[in-house]
Amino acid sequence: MAHAPAPHPRTFDELVAEGASVPTEGWDFSWFEGRATEERPSWGYARSMAARLAGAGAVLEVQTGGGEVLDHALGAAAPHRPPLVVATEGWPPNVAKATALLRPRGVPVVASPDDAPLPFADGAFDLVVSRHPVRPYWAEIARVLAPGGTYFAQHVGPASVFELVEYFLGPQPEETRGHRHPDRERADAEQAGLEVVDLRAERLRMEFHDVGAVVHFLRKVVWMVPGFTVDGYRDRLRDVHERIETEGPFVAHSTRHLFDARKPHA
Repeated sequence: MAHAPAPHPRTFDELVAEGASVPTEGWDFSWFEGRATEERPSWGYARSMAARLAGAGAVLEVQTGGGEVLDHALGAAAPHRPPLVVATEGWPPNVAKATALLRPRGVPVVASPDDAPLPFADGAFDLVVSRHPVRPYWAEIARVLAPGGTYFAQHVGPASVFELVEYFLGPQPEETRGHRHPDRERADAEQAGLEVVDLRAERLRMEFHDVGAVVHFLRKVVWMVPGFTVDGYRDRLRDVHERIETEGPFVAHSTRHLFDARKPHA
C-alpha cells in the first residue's frame, strides 16, 4: 500500500497570511492549540474565581474582554452563583462578543472605558474580579467595593513576553521593564485604602512554534508591539521564521501575579 505523501511545509508567506487573517476579538486563545503554548499559574485563576463567586452576593468583573473567563467561572460556580453579576468592557468589539456570551447567563455587560470612573454606586459590590486588566483603577475599585469586600484578580506582571517584545523593538528602558511590578501595584492598592491579603507572582514559559502564531499574538495583544503590522515588521518576522525553522520554538516568558485585596470595614 502506498504511503500518503508528507504534507508540504507551509511557507513564510502562508503562515504570516494565516496569522493575519484570524479574528482577534475576545480572550479565546484556542486558535493557538498546537502552535503556541504557555504555562499556567499554579493558583488556577478561573477555578479560584469560581470558588469566590459561589460565596458572593453582588459581583463586578472589570474589563471582561469577550466574557470567556467569567462565563467559565459562572458555569463552575453553579448552582451557587451570585444573585447579581455585572461586567464592564471598554473595547466595542469585545463589548458585543461579551454581551452575546454573557446575556444568556443573565449578566449585563456595561460599555465603560478602561480609564473612566466605574458607572456604579459606592459600595455596590462585595466582590470585584478581573483577569489581566489593562491597568487597575485602584481608587474606583476601592470605591465600588462594600466594606469588607474583596478584589480578586490576576494581573500581567513586569516585562511579560519581553523576549518577543525586544526582538521587535530592541532593548526597552528599565522604567518600561518595571511597569506593572507587583510591589508598585501593592503600594497603589494600599494608597487607595485596600488591604493586600495575598500577592503571589510567577514567571511562566511560552513557546511559539511558527511565525503565524507570533503574528496572531501581536495582533491580539496589541500593547506588546504598539502599531504592529505585518508590512511594517515583515523583515523581522522573516527572521523569526528562519530562527524557528533552524533552532525550534521561539521561547519567551510571561509574568503573572495574583491579587487578593480587601476593603477594611472601618
